[in-house]
Amino acid sequence: MNLKDKKTKKTKDFAIEAAKIAFSRHCTDVIVLDLKGKSPATDFFVIATGTSARQIKSVSDEINEEARKNDFQRFGRAGYEQGQWVLLDYVDVVVHLFDEKYRNYYDLELLWGDAEKTKIA
Repeated sequence: MNLKDKKTKKTKDFAIEAAKIAFSRHCTDVIVLDLKGKSPATDFFVIATGTSARQIKSVSDEINEEARKNDFQRFGRAGYEQGQWVLLDYVDVVVHLFDEKYRNYYDLELLWGDAEKTKIA
């Protein structure tokens, strides 16, 4: 396996692990979108719906801790204080944690409808 393939596998593994964290913390509709070759900005989106601002923040914190353990540096975080749509940017993986209203409004799955989806449980 060459260096590029190893990086892609590590990135995908982190995206799936972030999704599993969201699912294990009772987020719903948890998916990973593979955007390789479709987006110039990132390789994977992790999308999940939380039930409250507190839950969304907690899941965000846990995913960030997992990122640190796996040497993924967070380059940006938005929406954390409001807890309605938290975006965590790890460059190759971008995590979107929505409340139901924002998830339905922005409908990222429709926007990236041609991306391969991996549903987590």
